[in-house]
Amino acid sequence: MNGILSFIKNILEQPAFLMGLFAFVGLIALKRPAHKVFSGTIGPIIGYLMLAAGAGVIVFNLDPLAKMIQKGFNITGVVPNNEAVTSVAQKVLGVETMSILVVGLAINLIIARATRYKYVFLTGHHSFFMACLLSAVLGAIGFKGIELIVFGGFFLGAWSAISPAIGQKYTLKVTDNDDIAMGHFSSLGYYVSAFIGSLVGKGSKSTEEIKVPESLGFLRNTTISTALTMMIFYLFAAMVAGSEYVTKELSNGQNPYVFAIISALNFAVGVAIVYAGVRMILADLIPAFQGIAKKVIPNAIPAVDCAVFFTYAQTAVVLGFVSSFIGGVVGMLILGFAGGVLIIPGMVPHFFCGATAGIYGNSTGGKRGAIIGAFVNGLLLSFLPALLLPVLGQLGFANTTFGDVDFAVLGIVLGRVGEFMHNTGVYLLAVVVLIVLILPSIFRPSDKPINHIVED
Repeated sequence: MNGILSFIKNILEQPAFLMGLFAFVGLIALKRPAHKVFSGTIGPIIGYLMLAAGAGVIVFNLDPLAKMIQKGFNITGVVPNNEAVTSVAQKVLGVETMSILVVGLAINLIIARATRYKYVFLTGHHSFFMACLLSAVLGAIGFKGIELIVFGGFFLGAWSAISPAIGQKYTLKVTDNDDIAMGHFSSLGYYVSAFIGSLVGKGSKSTEEIKVPESLGFLRNTTISTALTMMIFYLFAAMVAGSEYVTKELSNGQNPYVFAIISALNFAVGVAIVYAGVRMILADLIPAFQGIAKKVIPNAIPAVDCAVFFTYAQTAVVLGFVSSFIGGVVGMLILGFAGGVLIIPGMVPHFFCGATAGIYGNSTGGKRGAIIGAFVNGLLLSFLPALLLPVLGQLGFANTTFGDVDFAVLGIVLGRVGEFMHNTGVYLLAVVVLIVLILPSIFRPSDKPINHIVED
């Protein structure tokens, strides 16, 4: 039995398999010939594996950069990292997390079928992370057994449908009306960035329209400009960390500055692989998903990983990362002066979430929106994880925490409601969420997804 449950869990937490499965169902619904079903199913799987491979290269090369910065500036504190805190959670909450994941996916599909929140969340590893968070927070409140699994699964499934809907009007600006939604649990940070962009970006040109002198035309190549930008980061970090530390601890004897340059170039390679994977996903998944939208869950919209949006504004990716990281440093300093828990800027969340915040800020406010919106996102990635730590129960002592905005917001809300009103407060919160899901179908009945208004 454990082997079967483990197999199901491993399938559900793999976005590649989820995308392939939904593409397969969609193509069957469209009655495509067998060879097109096969190629259309394999395409999104390979595309996502390419995306994941590129992300792996990025994460691998961000690790030494983070260590050099921490060493160079003598920083110690809590590093937000979803993978790290999840690995700790699995040791004490493994069965609960797995069960919440399965129930949450089922509830997401039911909500998409029965309500106007027709967003199917396909980023399985983020669903897994959220299941871990919910099991930790609800467990700390006092939920156990079936009650923990049912309520955890409900909140996971509900947020999987609600979070893409909240900012879909911004997502449509980013994608120029492509039929996809944001399926990443830092979505609130992206929507805040887009909102800020709309306030501060009047008259600011898009990051993709930045004029480059003819002599610097090579910078229009995103891979090259990313490599050069990151080279500055790595070389500076190697200088402040010191040659001895980099040589002994990180580079395995390689010259520290050669190591820094190679790491920066490898980082750029990872980004290029991500772009290639994204193009493959979009080429096959969106046409196949039309079958689900027509036959299985009418008008369903796939909610996909944040990296899928990188190709829509590639210059904003770099600007967003840099601005978000600076925001994270400022947030860390503010926490230090205030005597709070020191949240060290995690390079992984600041790259992926900061880049996406830059893209969303750019969609509403151009270059100014990308920079300021991503900077605010960086502040959120510092302050919110600090506020989340006290409600994580037995996971709050692991010297790490969840790094993305949605995790922190949901964890803080559930934790504080449970603290003041115990289980009753969580029951009432579940009722409020249920009402939010049902009301649009009552007051504005339609077969169209909520907030998915495509402009002509």
